[in-house]
Amino acid sequence: MKKPAILGGKPAFLPPLPFVKPLLPAYEDMEENLKDIFSSGMLTKGKYLKEYEENLKEYLCVNHAIGVSNCTLGLVLVLHCMDLKGEVLVPSFTFPSTVHAIMWNNLKPVFVDCDPETFNIIPSKAEEAITSQTSAIMAVHIFGNPADVEDLEDIATGYNLKLIFDSAHGLGAELNDKTLGRYGNAEVFSTSPTKLLVTGEGGVITTEDGELAERIRIAIEYGNPGDYDCLFKGLNARLAEFNSLTGIYSLKLLDENAKLRNHLALLYKKYLSEIPGISFQKIHPSGKSSYKDFAILIEPEFGLSRDSLYKALAAEGITTRKYFYPNHHQKALHMNMTCNLPFTDEVYKKVICLPICSSMTDDMIKTISEIIQHAIS
Repeated sequence: MKKPAILGGKPAFLPPLPFVKPLLPAYEDMEENLKDIFSSGMLTKGKYLKEYEENLKEYLCVNHAIGVSNCTLGLVLVLHCMDLKGEVLVPSFTFPSTVHAIMWNNLKPVFVDCDPETFNIIPSKAEEAITSQTSAIMAVHIFGNPADVEDLEDIATGYNLKLIFDSAHGLGAELNDKTLGRYGNAEVFSTSPTKLLVTGEGGVITTEDGELAERIRIAIEYGNPGDYDCLFKGLNARLAEFNSLTGIYSLKLLDENAKLRNHLALLYKKYLSEIPGISFQKIHPSGKSSYKDFAILIEPEFGLSRDSLYKALAAEGITTRKYFYPNHHQKALHMNMTCNLPFTDEVYKKVICLPICSSMTDDMIKTISEIIQHAIS
């Protein structure tokens, strides 16, 4: 491995460059509202949650937007409130929470291969996996790249299946010049610190189905419709007022945040596209990615393995991520199944996500790209 070259043998980034840094609203902008929360003592189920949800409904152009304490519980609740049985088709190349939400509902995940270029679930493979036990498809917009929504909706409709989108990475993404949020039976977004819209911890459920939305709102409150005579088992997934207030102000930054991420992604592609053995995630032709993560694939022509590049970048103070480790290989599942997912197994061995956040400068992207070039020179 070559020694660092950018700063004469010293790491290029000291202190190390963080993998992600959230773009947060200015404290001064929120200060008066924060004082209002403290003085009122209304820390949850208050006016800021209502305002946040109304703002999201308008921004996403949906009938119902429901704030929840995190995306994982949002997924758990959506599946629970649909009263599903049997099997749910899901990609293995996704964050574990996608699959864990299925398992928490005593449903069986059935893994479907991912497209080796887009990294999203392959609709035709999902259709091939449908059995008499299949009740739903759970698709994911990987790294903020819109999935093949239209094909998946056609399949779900044709086989009378529920369609849920794990849209954890989806805020800031678009499909056909429209925000995500209105597709399938429901979508669930994350607003944790790695996302473009940040509430601290949190999530958002969107749906056009009023009956489902009402059932979810009751489920968030332990299944209590208001009279403490619980209609069904629920849990506590409320989004606190502090988080909701942060979301109100963060939403104002979302468009600019997405614009900056896309600019940085274009710079990466400009500098890295001429390096043999590097390829990029293919974005939906009618979509715009949020670039929650910027992923590249390291092919044999690069001259170094993905893991060797990971170490070389770490030596320069550049934090990267090698995700996702496929769910069908994870110990947590303890499932006696044989999975033939050649594209998933291929992608996870090659993928590496480079730092991308709105506070990064053009020069940072150029320096990281030069280091990658130097690693093989």
